Amino acid sequence: MSSGRHAAVVAAFLVTLLASGTAAAQDSAAPPPLREECSRNVVPVSTAPPPLREECSRNVVPVSTAPPPSLETAAAAILIDARDGAVILQKDPEERRSIASTTKLMTALLTLEEARPREVFRAAPYDALPIESKIDLGPGERMRVDDLLEALLLESANDAAATLAEGVSGTRSAFVEEMNARARELGLEDTSYANPIGLDDPANYSTARDLASLTRRLLRNRRFARTVDLASAELESGDRPRVVANRNDLIAAYDFVDGVKTGYTSTAGYVLVGAAQGRLGSKVISVVLGEPSEAARNEDSLALLRYGLAQFRRVKALDASRPVATAGVEHRDETARLVPARDLLLVTRRGQKVTTRVDAPETVEGELAAGEQVGSIAVLRDGRIARRVDLVTAAEVPGAGPLRVIADELGLLMGLLALGAGGGALVLAAWVRARRRRDAERAAKRKARRSAEARTET
Repeated sequence: MSSGRHAAVVAAFLVTLLASGTAAAQDSAAPPPLREECSRNVVPVSTAPPPLREECSRNVVPVSTAPPPSLETAAAAILIDARDGAVILQKDPEERRSIASTTKLMTALLTLEEARPREVFRAAPYDALPIESKIDLGPGERMRVDDLLEALLLESANDAAATLAEGVSGTRSAFVEEMNARARELGLEDTSYANPIGLDDPANYSTARDLASLTRRLLRNRRFARTVDLASAELESGDRPRVVANRNDLIAAYDFVDGVKTGYTSTAGYVLVGAAQGRLGSKVISVVLGEPSEAARNEDSLALLRYGLAQFRRVKALDASRPVATAGVEHRDETARLVPARDLLLVTRRGQKVTTRVDAPETVEGELAAGEQVGSIAVLRDGRIARRVDLVTAAEVPGAGPLRVIADELGLLMGLLALGAGGGALVLAAWVRARRRRDAERAAKRKARRSAEARTET
């Protein structure tokens, strides 16, 4: 029998008894509040509205405890988690320094944001010194933007940088204004650009922290990420075939290294912005500035990237076989066990706290099948939601027959008898309306969930 028919049976029964005219007065009790309960090994965090709860995850896989690299030869350095920007290791990260060709990272960002890959630019006039990186664009030579970007980021070609700047903004000076405006928008407070190339200039500088932040932003762009992970590339447009090699030789030498940009001038020293991907899906970004040699630059960058990847572990945050909450079953003297809909493994950084918040109802009403959604579980890393998983019934939840419903509602009956025929009838009518409204809402939610599941399966 449906819960609506249950309510009708109870209503008829109560109205008959109320006709006897028994009178008294009694305040009805408020419905029980939602609950907040914590299982064992709970780690408290910021307060949240009930019924959310937090508990520590277990089954943590230990990670490396190797000491951090010394970075003795780097003037400044930083290592960050590419997912959230958290600093893992740093050395003078806010010291303003010349940054050489890592300036081209901002040149690349503006180009990616404002030009189309297949768009064609005419080579800008550029008188390069013999020692400069270039692809020897001829006067008026036409080349596609995607090829110019590969020349910019791999070969670090200065003539490609000049051509992109003029192609995007009309003039190099206008492009530099855009570079500085974009830096301000991104919150790069210790960064200034004087040219799109990275030539030494007192007004062309940045910091390890700002370079890491800019790189993190760039790596969200798939075209950029694919390009800086290439050991070499063939340029398809232009007046003649060209092959450019990545000056970041760590790319070809180490599979886990996947970026990003080298630089060198006599003022800046050797510079490298690096990136690496770990087995667990972790990603880190490194920056070293002011190194005395390519060897020192590569050695410190590798040490940072390896140390960073070693800080990650996989945690079993949710176990679908382990109940995380219980709920009372309406009109029955029993409880329903509630479990995550699936197991969840989460990659975390050493020192991060993984907690869960369970949003569970106080009671559920049968009949419910095993695996029916009744709430949700949020999995948090250091207090920030990383994943959300459905909370479902662990087993079938039985319903209640009409006699059980009537017996369960006798407490309400006694209150109504005490109020008398007039007051009791009003309370009864309100109770019936509330019950029907609640039943309709539950039916609508179940229908919506089943529709969503059907769409997912198809």
